[in-house]
Amino acid sequence: MSEEMHKKLNKELFSDPAKNVYAVLDGASVPVLRDKFYEEEPEHACLYAGDLEPDMEEVAPYLVRLEQGSRFTDWLISNGWGNHWGIFASASEDLRTVRKHFRTFLLVQDPEGKTLYFRYYDPRVMRVYLPTCNEEESRAVFGPIQWYVMEGEEEGELIRIRHDEEGMRQESVQLAAVIT
Repeated sequence: MSEEMHKKLNKELFSDPAKNVYAVLDGASVPVLRDKFYEEEPEHACLYAGDLEPDMEEVAPYLVRLEQGSRFTDWLISNGWGNHWGIFASASEDLRTVRKHFRTFLLVQDPEGKTLYFRYYDPRVMRVYLPTCNEEESRAVFGPIQWYVMEGEEEGELIRIRHDEEGMRQESVQLAAVIT
């Protein structure tokens, strides 16, 4: 990732200093994630409950509170953007409250009633799913979240989705000039 893109993404994520910025990361997509937690010690929690087997700990989804300018945040932005590692969210609430919210979406039922894991933290899933939500679903998915940010389909594209009194709004930001 270029320095220009890194700066723009950082600015977009931390645009409101009064809010916490979180990442929901897919351990299966980030093989060194737990090592980075150990090295950098960001505030984080597994979204799965209870004691997990080591192989499940490696591939589980994790919620991480990001701090602007921290080594973990810089590493995540530099290495994860464009690689489908996860999604970002902004909320006033603490990690425990946000974790509780995100845990409610881990399991869903298909039309036949079969329980499935919902990998909403994959940006390729979230950017397709959110725009299909009706008002009630949208309120539930947002809960305490002010906005979601994820990589778009196009290289260097950031998608931000908000929900407020006017409903759901989506915007696209180009982080870098596209070279053709």
